[in-house]
Amino acid sequence: MSLVDVHTEWDPLEEIVVGTMAGARVPVPDRSLIATEYTDIDDPQDIPSGPYPGHVVEQTEAELEELSDLLTGLGVTVRRPGGRDHKSTVSTPDWSTDGFYDYCPRDGFLTVNSSIIETPMVLRSRFLEGFAYKELFLEYLESGARWLSAPKPQLTDAMYEPTAPPGERLRNLEPAFDAANVLRFGTDLLYQVSDSGNLLGARWLQAAVGDQYTVHPCEGLYTSTHIDSTIVPLRPGLMLVNPSRVNERNLPAFLRGWDRIVCPELTDTGYVGDHPRSSVWIGMNFLVIAPGKAIVDKRQTVLIRELERHGVEVIPAQLTHSRTLGGGFHCVTLDVRRRGELATYR
Repeated sequence: MSLVDVHTEWDPLEEIVVGTMAGARVPVPDRSLIATEYTDIDDPQDIPSGPYPGHVVEQTEAELEELSDLLTGLGVTVRRPGGRDHKSTVSTPDWSTDGFYDYCPRDGFLTVNSSIIETPMVLRSRFLEGFAYKELFLEYLESGARWLSAPKPQLTDAMYEPTAPPGERLRNLEPAFDAANVLRFGTDLLYQVSDSGNLLGARWLQAAVGDQYTVHPCEGLYTSTHIDSTIVPLRPGLMLVNPSRVNERNLPAFLRGWDRIVCPELTDTGYVGDHPRSSVWIGMNFLVIAPGKAIVDKRQTVLIRELERHGVEVIPAQLTHSRTLGGGFHCVTLDVRRRGELATYR
């Protein structure tokens, strides 16, 4: 019986991977990093490459342990990746870089039904991220899961246009997308076309999951990177939406019958250094662990009240440096098994 079994973002959670800050660093500047993460920096030498500050790493790793303990106490099986040496150089005939981190397993891996999919990530520095999870994925494979890896993208300089408008910085030359561009609604998969996912990536994903699913490429929804601070499904028929990004014109058609909670103004939780990797909307990046039940940043008191007003049970927790590191509770986890059946929710 496959240990991997996921159909939605909200079914009751049974097993999950929580990331690690071991060896975390900002990679050396290259065209992929500038186009995806640092378009507002004129001089690449101003990108703060190198290890994250020690107190950020230590506090965040302690909070990831607290999150793991919280999930374990809720009856969820928690798995953790081993650390890696991100200082090592990664090279292909076209480019050379060093590593990033294994803090956000959501970014590179997508579980759909009994499949775990390694996506063709956009950042060169995350080219080998799957190595951190190899032992886990082998275990899942041996349990009966389907382990797929998208074709490794070449990621030449021609793939990126750092000076282009948001949403046009990643070219459509080969399939490339982060797993965090995708949300699962049973037989419908929302795929955000953005600077971290192109249309050829959506086409490859449709071929990989087969005719049982419909991949919905959504353009003009949020053009920068990932989807999980834009739309958050809470339970069948109810979702939280980002009012600065989602409107009647760009809302995917298959979701127009759903009720919407408009996210209120969020608390700015601050960041370390001169450049945050996330906006204040990272407060929307929380983990739904059962229909209408979620782990939410305890500092987002207005959001928590609004969720509770709509019958959502909130479990408070904290990732102090979510803006510094570019990852909230959804980002730093990868759900492996949820108790539910495949269905259509249109």
